[in-house]
Amino acid sequence: MGKDQLRVLHALDTAKTQYYHFTAIVIAGMGFFTDAYDLFSISLITKLLGRIYYTDLSSPTPGTLPPNVAALINGVAFIGTLSGQLFFGWLGDRLGRKTVYGFTLILMIVCSVASGMSFGTTPKAVMSTICFFRFWLGVGIGGDYPLSAVIMSEYANKKTRGAFIAAVFAMQGFGILFGGIFTIIVSTAFNNAYPAPSYEVDHAASTVRQADFVWRVIVAFGALPAFLTFYWRMQMPETARYTALVAKNAKQAANDMSSVLQTQSMALEDDDMPILLGDDWGLFSREFLHRHGLHLLATTTTWFFLDIAFYSQNLFQKDIFSKVGWIPPAKTLNAIEEVFKIARAQTIIALCGTVPGYWFTVALIDVIGRFWIQLMGFFMMTLFMLGLAFPYEYWTNHHVGFVVMYGFTFFFANFGPNATTFIVPAEIFPARLRSTCHGISAAAGKAGAIVGSFAFLYASQSKNPVERDKGYRAGIGTRNSLFLLAISNFFGLIMTFFVPEAKGRSLEEVSRENEEVFIVLS
Repeated sequence: MGKDQLRVLHALDTAKTQYYHFTAIVIAGMGFFTDAYDLFSISLITKLLGRIYYTDLSSPTPGTLPPNVAALINGVAFIGTLSGQLFFGWLGDRLGRKTVYGFTLILMIVCSVASGMSFGTTPKAVMSTICFFRFWLGVGIGGDYPLSAVIMSEYANKKTRGAFIAAVFAMQGFGILFGGIFTIIVSTAFNNAYPAPSYEVDHAASTVRQADFVWRVIVAFGALPAFLTFYWRMQMPETARYTALVAKNAKQAANDMSSVLQTQSMALEDDDMPILLGDDWGLFSREFLHRHGLHLLATTTTWFFLDIAFYSQNLFQKDIFSKVGWIPPAKTLNAIEEVFKIARAQTIIALCGTVPGYWFTVALIDVIGRFWIQLMGFFMMTLFMLGLAFPYEYWTNHHVGFVVMYGFTFFFANFGPNATTFIVPAEIFPARLRSTCHGISAAAGKAGAIVGSFAFLYASQSKNPVERDKGYRAGIGTRNSLFLLAISNFFGLIMTFFVPEAKGRSLEEVSRENEEVFIVLS
């Protein structure tokens, strides 16, 4: 484009922040609110599922999910998410962002409700049904990643684009927090309505029949926020950048944006209709490899290394919460009380570490820039992981300090690479490949999440049989696992140096589309 920059895109870049920008943040953000609620709420109810379906009344301790079942329950949604990121990311570039956007939300609504209605007369049947619906729920969630990020980046002006995309992603923090709060409310209501003794007092009576409704209500409730925003998501016009640069209909792009944004010089007359000419090289072309190959490698690897550490941190929560007394031994609680204790502990971590980190990013990303926030985040995560690992024996006797250090790793993940790895791929690739490349980057992240959740689930097991989770073999232990996670963060830090800075630059400039596209006025 250069000097003959398309007016509709220039108008978007220079548009003042206005009401519709915030409306778009809420519409796209509620999808992420639902995503986080659905993905993270399962960790609140896995203990309850173990008690309901796998308790041996002759055992001195309550039932837990067998290792293979626990891996499936947690992992199948990640596999679905990875699949959805790749498929819907590609589809968003082929059919348009808006066309695909509604379908992902429908999939999340239907599968959230269906997960809560999982049926069967045997534990195997119920778990199989949950896994089936959680896979398709994950597919819908996966599609929301590239579409929400790209839609927000293409609506935003270049001055506040980073903050707008970060605000969409920050709704994930509220989803995690609300999941904990809602679980506290539900478990408290059921525990008051159906009081029960602890497991050590009465094995059978400690899990009341109504406990089966607790996890179903929690899981199914994830459909509500998605349902409430479906109408407004369907009313969003296609992004001007997709219409102008991919569909090559600048007049329609101007009309669409004029209907929702107040900008100058948006309308184009028929005799002023620009025709966009330029290269159409694709993802697997030599030209893409030359221009963006290193960028795609950087966005995929940084997200991969980040999610290894980010998702594996949840594995240490049970040890931390138990040692500080937030979650007493399972046998001293009834089934619903245990759900309450777990939800309360995770809510505290979300409130103190997770949510603030997201909003620090929103406030500072267009001031400091993506590069420095990501570099700082990886550095601080590496530092705190090493700070937990080297004196690990010390921390076993100083629990409060351990919790503080642990909370800071979450804070700098969210005021750092957990946010920026989501933002950058939505800015640095050409419009015709933007959704696809974001989907590929996000899928690499979910591959890291699978490694972090499952490889480290087994690796972190203690060599001491007394401290090891039931059904697991000996691993390398928590201390050595923390060292490996520090190394993963360090690799993410190194790859950050290959990620370009997009602060204050138009999407066409940072993706170099202004070098390949020119306009002929008819």
